[in-house]
Amino acid sequence: MLIHKKMKTVIFLVMAGLFIQSACSQVNTKQVMGTTDTSGLKVVRTDAEWKKILTPAQFNITRLKGTERPFTGKYWNTFEKGTYVCVCCGAVLFRSDTKFESGCGWPSFYEQDSHANIKLRRDTSYGMIRTEVVCGNCCAHLGHVFDDGPPPTGKRYCINSDALKFIPGKQP
Repeated sequence: MLIHKKMKTVIFLVMAGLFIQSACSQVNTKQVMGTTDTSGLKVVRTDAEWKKILTPAQFNITRLKGTERPFTGKYWNTFEKGTYVCVCCGAVLFRSDTKFESGCGWPSFYEQDSHANIKLRRDTSYGMIRTEVVCGNCCAHLGHVFDDGPPPTGKRYCINSDALKFIPGKQP
């Protein structure tokens, strides 16, 4: 009986911790995504405005920090010449000559096109420590960057297809 009571207590504490973490991450999302601090952003819209111009999947990923399942996005296996821009604001993010096959199931790039158009943020959601990649123009969540990419940078920008728009053709 004592073990059963201890087990209930442990389960309660774990569930309470998950609830608190979830609540905290929602507050952080609003602050990081720019709904409370829009200083420095060039494109600022309300959630209602974003919902009018984005698909539900694009809104979920770019505004709510969602992710698409691996190997399902339209650009994970695209290797045409061109430029990848932010689906929300059109800011240039990556060039196709920096895209590589990482095997992770998402479009992967070893270098960003412009340091002004991409910002990096610490992400501690889901009990992990990662580096989030956001658009420096509109604060759209794009994905994450990892230190396991190819030379010359050693970086792997793992980006959701629904956060990108591909413009085929010669790169700028």
